Amino acid sequence: MLEKLAKIADRFEEITALLSQPEVLSDSKRFQNLSIEQAKMISIVDVFNILSQKQQELDDNNQMATDLEEDLEMRDLAKEEAFRLKKEIDELFDRAKILLLPKNPDDEKNTILEIRAGTGGDEAALFVADIYKMYSKYADLNKWKIEVMSSNSTGIGGYKEIVVSIEGKNVFSKLKFEAGTHRVQRVPTTETQGRVHTSAVTVAVLPEAEDVDIAINAIDLRIDTYRSQGAGGQHVNTSDSAIRITHNPTGIVVTCQEERSQLKNKNKAMKHLKAKLYEVQVETNASEEAKMRKSMVGSGDRSERIRTYNYPQGRITDHRISHTVYKLEDIMNNGDINEFVDLLTAHNQADLMKNSDNFS
Repeated sequence: MLEKLAKIADRFEEITALLSQPEVLSDSKRFQNLSIEQAKMISIVDVFNILSQKQQELDDNNQMATDLEEDLEMRDLAKEEAFRLKKEIDELFDRAKILLLPKNPDDEKNTILEIRAGTGGDEAALFVADIYKMYSKYADLNKWKIEVMSSNSTGIGGYKEIVVSIEGKNVFSKLKFEAGTHRVQRVPTTETQGRVHTSAVTVAVLPEAEDVDIAINAIDLRIDTYRSQGAGGQHVNTSDSAIRITHNPTGIVVTCQEERSQLKNKNKAMKHLKAKLYEVQVETNASEEAKMRKSMVGSGDRSERIRTYNYPQGRITDHRISHTVYKLEDIMNNGDINEFVDLLTAHNQADLMKNSDNFS
């Protein structure tokens, strides 16, 4: 692995030299591409430099520990230092392995989040609102921008479905493991016998597709306008500002009625459609690269129960990693799901490391 790290460090130095050359400085596109390539190497090069330093220190201490011309106390100290350095080097190699893992090209993309009520009727719709609040708070914690693209409210504080776009740094990388079925166990406010009911919502996490990711032929689209329904001010039911787009080849339908402007609704709906078509494209592509893109803890299938929120016990359990926390109210109100995100990411990295040949 050291040889692979050394090659990356050499390329890093090569790029550093290129970035100072006049012909590169005058070519904005090349300068940008080289800068992006260099930025992706920084963490790996930092680890390599520390590794090289620690390896040299280890060699020096091993030599001292076996040098009979040194007194016994110095040799013992050198052995202790060598033991400590060996442990540090092993940890650095583990960090390097993670940094060398194949990167999901979607990780840095903005994301479209779809939350829909499943089994449970009104109680499921109310939990959609609770999950939406949790993710909104999580977006605030990460300084992400969140915007509603479409919603279908029940009138009692819940949603049959809500679709939002989230923009910011590494959104998809942090949210991709949220895809699946979220189950809630609690006593509904309408329950007079105090019985616990089980409901479910499904969450879909779609990387936002750029124009270069997906091409849409205008002749494949059917675009309908209609009058907005539900809350929304004076424009509701007075103008055909809502948009419904049907992609005829796949049958995918998206809608948007959140904006007063028909054009803004159309733009949001197109963004949503592109993300859904990109998801279909990735899922149907049988290449190894596509499999890596969709690599998640568990299958990520929407029918798979990934997490249970048990209100009577105040616990949240993630079934993929068998991890339970007893701070349900705090997480739901403040949105801090980082403990789950970090553990799921680490679990996924461990799985990738088992199957990766990047360390030879």
